Amino acid sequence: MSPAMIPLPARESLPDDEMLRRSAAFCQMMCRRRSVRDFSDRPVPRRVIEDAVRVAASAPSGANCQPWHFVVVEDALVKARIRAAAEEVERQFYAGRAGPQWLAALAPLGTGPEKPFLTAAPYLIAVFEERYGIAPDGTRITHYYPRESVGIAVGMLITALHNAGLGVLTYTPAPMDFLADILHRPPNERPFVLVVTGHPAPQATVPDISRKRLEDVLTFV
Repeated sequence: MSPAMIPLPARESLPDDEMLRRSAAFCQMMCRRRSVRDFSDRPVPRRVIEDAVRVAASAPSGANCQPWHFVVVEDALVKARIRAAAEEVERQFYAGRAGPQWLAALAPLGTGPEKPFLTAAPYLIAVFEERYGIAPDGTRITHYYPRESVGIAVGMLITALHNAGLGVLTYTPAPMDFLADILHRPPNERPFVLVVTGHPAPQATVPDISRKRLEDVLTFV
């Protein structure tokens, strides 16, 4: 049986000069992106978060399995529980579990076991990878390339949030199984990343670090 097909959704066909203008403007905006750890308590309309997740959920995925789930945390008590659990994990990490090489790599970022951004930011978006799906009859559905698919979705989520003028931090404590427990997620899901977002604090600072040059990361063949 042939698969059902529909016409490609309408999109603009741009002349080269408009493509160049748009790509340059978008590049300039995105290259100003920095990970933010100092957040304001200024409210963010929920619709902005919904739209960003809608963008993320439109990402391509292996065999269109869409192996992701997004839990948006805005409740102060839940955020406090997440912070307490995360800081317990981080204390063990910085006390020696990370090892000297890893800690040396983190030193220029000025990070430590305290994570005040987890309660300061208005939203925490916990992204879960569905290792497999579950059919209505309870049988397992194989997901193909779930980790790669969720990674693409997270990149699109970050981009959408930055485009809306918000600050973003991707946070991955190790281990982070506590997220599944606190947020009551089913066993077929595992935490992938915690995306912290909101308006940056007026006094926010970022580490004085640089990115690789384009010629160091790009090759045409």
